[in-house]
Amino acid sequence: QVQLVESGGGSVQAGGSLRLSCTASGYTDSNYCLAWFRQAPGKEREGVALIYTGDGRTYYADSVKGRFTISQDKAKNTMYLQMNSLKPEHTAMYTCAADVRARLYCSGPYSLRRQFGGWGQGTQVTVSS
Repeated sequence: QVQLVESGGGSVQAGGSLRLSCTASGYTDSNYCLAWFRQAPGKEREGVALIYTGDGRTYYADSVKGRFTISQDKAKNTMYLQMNSLKPEHTAMYTCAADVRARLYCSGPYSLRRQFGGWGQGTQVTVSS
């Protein structure tokens, strides 16, 4: 099964940027749906973005569209979440997830609601004003 480790979180002033990384191990040659989630204190977990390893197709939640960018580096077994123009409301624990699934199930908001087979431990992002 896939093991995931996040890094890159930290504290930043409003308007600043961070790049989160998620490195995978124990994977197969199957195509994966990779995703970023976040959860703020007292709030439900929210899907942020996803990318399909087979063709690089991406999807973003409306709340982060145009502000965050998801990408992958297959040679390094790593995916990234570039976070720009950060605001205090972006403060949350960010977690990456992976699931073996067909492209059909990695293309929209319904894809983020489906169960993922592997999860990282999370990395904290704190944005101050």
